[in-house]
Amino acid sequence: MTDHDLSHPGIDRVIAVLRAKGWDGRVRTFPDGVRTAAAAAAALGCHVGAIANSLLFDADGSPVLILTSGAHRVDVDHVAATIGVGVLGRASPEFVRIHTGQAIGGVAPIGHPAPVPTYLDRALAQHDVIWAAAGHAHAVFPSTYDELLTLTGAVEIDVA
Repeated sequence: MTDHDLSHPGIDRVIAVLRAKGWDGRVRTFPDGVRTAAAAAAALGCHVGAIANSLLFDADGSPVLILTSGAHRVDVDHVAATIGVGVLGRASPEFVRIHTGQAIGGVAPIGHPAPVPTYLDRALAQHDVIWAAAGHAHAVFPSTYDELLTLTGAVEIDVA
């Protein structure tokens, strides 16, 4: 793991959005990808629950982004009822790329081509530092629960 030294448009876009919002941290990159919460936690030496998975769902044809703890699975029926959509389904890789500009495994909570309704798993609040993807499967950035809530404009929910 190193400080940001991987040149990639997705990472650069995420950093630009973070900086514009006042974030002053450092993006970390990995020689090997960290496409799963378990892989990211192992590489960072943190609890898997401190990984903020950015999961894009298809809600009746519209994108919905759920930022969930790596220790949780999203109960799609519960979340659909909570946020008021009929069906919350798995998004195809193409759907994810169209709505986020990023590939599955590297989807950041910000930096998308257009705003995406975003929801933040309250379980992430128990961690002092949260790690989220930075627009590429080889990059993550640190944040706090409150900072991530502010950066994303997310609505707090329970995902399970």
